[in-house]
Amino acid sequence: MSTQSSPNDHPAFDTVRIEQLELDCIIGINAWERLTKQRITIDIEMNTDLSTAGVSDTIEDTINYRTISKVVIREIEASSYGLIEALASRVAEICLEDDRTHSVVVTVRKPGAVRKAAAVGVVIRRTRQ
Repeated sequence: MSTQSSPNDHPAFDTVRIEQLELDCIIGINAWERLTKQRITIDIEMNTDLSTAGVSDTIEDTINYRTISKVVIREIEASSYGLIEALASRVAEICLEDDRTHSVVVTVRKPGAVRKAAAVGVVIRRTRQ
């Protein structure tokens, strides 16, 4: 009886990352937070199979991080969320719009939200249904 798994047992998951995307948006539930934009940072990890792009060396065979970044920037900087949970969920939805994204991990940090803490934040994980 073999204990080795075949290569087809587990799909190859590589990661396309966008780190510390700094955006200004309306975020928060307090009245004063609704008046002015605040800085947030977003980390995105999109899990995919990069083997084709690794061989072809063409942008069409991978998730274009520049395209994803532009959509996230446009959407979030024009948004007005109460909770960072909702904001993070929307970022995950944007990432999953690319059919090559199998799953995504989104980290959103809100610096200065709690006294004596560098930042508060959430990490969400979403998988293609």
